Amino acid sequence: MPATPTRSREPADFGDGPDEDERATPTRCKPLRKDAVRNRELILKAARDLFAQRGLSASLNDIAHHAGVGVGTVYRHFPDKDQLVEGLFEQRIEDLVTRMEQALADPDPWHGLTSFIRYSCDMQACDRGIKDLLTGGHVGLELVTRAHACGRLREDIHAPDLPLIQAMMSALIDASAEIEPALYRRYLDIMIRGIASHPDDEPPLSSPSLGLDMAELVMLNVKRR
Repeated sequence: MPATPTRSREPADFGDGPDEDERATPTRCKPLRKDAVRNRELILKAARDLFAQRGLSASLNDIAHHAGVGVGTVYRHFPDKDQLVEGLFEQRIEDLVTRMEQALADPDPWHGLTSFIRYSCDMQACDRGIKDLLTGGHVGLELVTRAHACGRLREDIHAPDLPLIQAMMSALIDASAEIEPALYRRYLDIMIRGIASHPDDEPPLSSPSLGLDMAELVMLNVKRR
C-alpha cells in the first residue's frame, strides 16, 4: 500500500567548493563519465544503508558523508531527496504492488490478506525506509472486503485499521531490532489471531515469548521513541 514518498526539500550546502564531479560541464544526453557513475553508485548505496537504518529522515548531507563524496556531488545527481527516494525505492514499490496484486488474486481471501500483512511487515523489518511508503489505501479496502465476504475476518475490523496495525508493528520492529529482530513475528501472529473470525483455526504462535528482562528492554526502547 505505497504512498508518495514524504516531501523533503533540503537547501543545498556545497561546502568549500566544487569537487571533480561538479567541475565538469554536463552535456545533455551524454553518458556519465566513469567517475560520475562510480559516485552515483556510492550515493545510492549510502542512501540504501542509511534509509534502511533510520528511515527517510536521513538527509542528503548525511548520505554524502556516508558515501565519502562532496555534498555538491549528491545534489548534482539528485537535486532533492524526492528524486533520490523515487530512484532508490522504485523496485521496492514495484515488488510491493506485485504482492498486492497477488494478494487480491489469491483464491483464499483470508490468506491473501494475512500474507500481504506479513510481507509488508517483513519488508519493514529489512528496510526501515519502507515504513514511510506504506499506508492502508484502497487496496486495503479490497483485501478487507474479500476477507469479510469469505467469513474469515471479524466483522468489526475495517480497512482503516490496517495502517494502524502497520504502525503498531513498525514501533515494535524498531524497538526490538537490536534485542530480538524477529520478535515482531510473534506479535504479528497474535494480531492475526485477534482479527480472525475463528482464531482457533489459526496456526500456533511461531516463536516463544521473551524473558522478563528482555521484554523490559524492548519496552524501554518503545518509551524512548
